[in-house]
Formats: sequence, structure tokens, C-alpha cells
Amino acid sequence: MEPGGQLNMQELLQQAQAMQEQLFNAQRELAEAEVKGTAGGGLVTATVNGQGEVTGLSIDPKAVDPDDPADTAETIADLVLAAIRDAAREAQRLQQEKMGPLAQGLGGLPGGDLPGGFPGLGGGPGGA
Repeated sequence: MEPGGQLNMQELLQQAQAMQEQLFNAQRELAEAEVKGTAGGGLVTATVNGQGEVTGLSIDPKAVDPDDPADTAETIADLVLAAIRDAAREAQRLQQEKMGPLAQGLGGLPGGDLPGGFPGLGGGPGGA
């Protein structure tokens, strides 16, 4: 604010533009980032990008018991879900690391209310 309580619109616009660039850069970094989550002592590994999208899944053949396919299928399903949740938590941590400081610069808006929250990953609109 200038003396006398007047807003300096040029300064405000420059700050908004700088914040927009920082937000764009953080979103780009999140899109390019990959994090992994594991379950079953590494039998299942899920890869998730920084935006919470599953990009890969690896199941170690040791997780398969050919003598009990029904139990194996159920166990693998549980391990896959656990690995995805583990990766999603890591993606959420990365999101908070990249976007949290920007949210604070938006005048105190809660970080979880940023556009592009990750439904189902917690911390965003509709999050768990």
C-alpha cells in the first residue's frame, strides 16, 4: 500500500503474475514427478505421478502361489491397494511441499482448497 492507504495496482498485478508463474511451475513439476509406494515387503510397487495418477504397477512373481489361486488373487488385490495408497500418501506429501508455500501466499486460503486437489488422496476437495 502506498502512503495514505492507496493500493498500488501495478505492484499488486506484478505480485499476482509472479504467483501465477510459481503456481504453473509447481504444477509442471508435480506432473513430471514420480513417487513409488510399496506393500508386502516390496512384493508390489505402485508408481504415481505428483498429481496422484497411477502410472505403473509391478507385482513380484513371488507374490503368486500357483497352488492357491483364489487366495493369491485376494492377497495381490490387497497388496495392490496398499501400494497405491502408500504412493498416494507420498504424492500428497510432494503436493504439499510444492503447493503449500503458494497457498500461504494466497492470503491465507487453506492449502487443501487449491484448484486441482486430489480427490481420494486427502487434503483436497472431496479428499479422504
